[in-house]
Amino acid sequence: MLTTLAVANYRSINHLVLPLARLNVITGPNGSGKSNLYKALRLLAETAQGGVVNALAGEGGLESTFWAGPERISRRMSRGEVAVEGGPRQDVKRLRLGFASEDFGYAIGLGLPASSGHFMLPGHSTPIASRFTLDPQIKRECIWAGPVYRPASLLVDRQGAMIRAREGRQWDVLAQHTPDFDSLYDQVGNLRSSPEVVHLRERIRGWRFYDHFRTDRDAPARRPQLGTRTPVLHHDGRDLAAALQTIIEIGDAQALWATLSDAFPGSHLTIDAVPGGLFNLQFHQEGLLRPLSAAELSDGTLRFLLLVAALLSPRAPTMMVLNEPETSLHPDLLPALARLIIRATEHCQVWVVSHARRLVAALEQDATCNSIVLEKELGQTRVAGQGMLDEPAWHWPD
Repeated sequence: MLTTLAVANYRSINHLVLPLARLNVITGPNGSGKSNLYKALRLLAETAQGGVVNALAGEGGLESTFWAGPERISRRMSRGEVAVEGGPRQDVKRLRLGFASEDFGYAIGLGLPASSGHFMLPGHSTPIASRFTLDPQIKRECIWAGPVYRPASLLVDRQGAMIRAREGRQWDVLAQHTPDFDSLYDQVGNLRSSPEVVHLRERIRGWRFYDHFRTDRDAPARRPQLGTRTPVLHHDGRDLAAALQTIIEIGDAQALWATLSDAFPGSHLTIDAVPGGLFNLQFHQEGLLRPLSAAELSDGTLRFLLLVAALLSPRAPTMMVLNEPETSLHPDLLPALARLIIRATEHCQVWVVSHARRLVAALEQDATCNSIVLEKELGQTRVAGQGMLDEPAWHWPD
């Protein structure tokens, strides 16, 4: 389980260090930075998938994602005693992301290239400027032992193109020509002597993100789909029927029936196989003479079933992140959803980013809930009520 998340110099987040628990609920007014925090977490996940540079390029390039305010906001600026203005930069301009758990911590720093770079075409003697001008460079990556970075606890250190690992009291150089767009997680084949790299990569790859399931008329979840055993629901919900049938056969079917009864008293579902190996969902509701197919369900009912399939996954993730799961749901369904989310925390760490006060209140009834309220101060996202002594211990590698 992650115990700390740290983000610096990303959009509205100049500096943010969050304490984490088994269940984390992120709330705050519109524009407070909830979406930016969610995106930062997704960028961290992309490091283990080989897509962090592409993801940043897709956001318009690294330069457009940097915090646009002054490097430091003084107390006098916060109190309105002096104007908000910048000055000479004290630190190198970097986007920094990191997390820590009880056993390992990880941090990555991304910066702008020193130049656009050049390449040579066969048969030409003049270098040509690279077209990949939006690609940031990975400047620094570190893995350390324990929840807080210290130079003495550093296990793997990547600076520019060189990756080295601690070997007793010495350092062993593992790679000297790492491409600046590749994370050290992309170099696992060259880092066999560093099992912590493989361990963290697989942990991050176990994170799952569910963000606004489609429920429109043409949504994949509304159409019969080829049925194969599905222990993990696809992020767009296309294999809903197969995922529910997998829960019935090899998952926690009792939890599935209990959740349906909790949300829709007197209801149950069946999965029919139709010609061609396709699966079709049939939802039986009290008072109706025939079941409803997925194509006939309301947006809210379909979305609730998608969340059920995600949260009751027979193959539990290391962490699950739900972004505004209340979308399209009737308020009366939110307490049942909260109970399902709390149940999921028995098997994995859960994040919920939500606007729904009723859902948040129901989740906060759980003793393990870590409720984080974000707010904006002079354009900067911060945790409401978090003082300097409340912030978890965190040190960025130099």
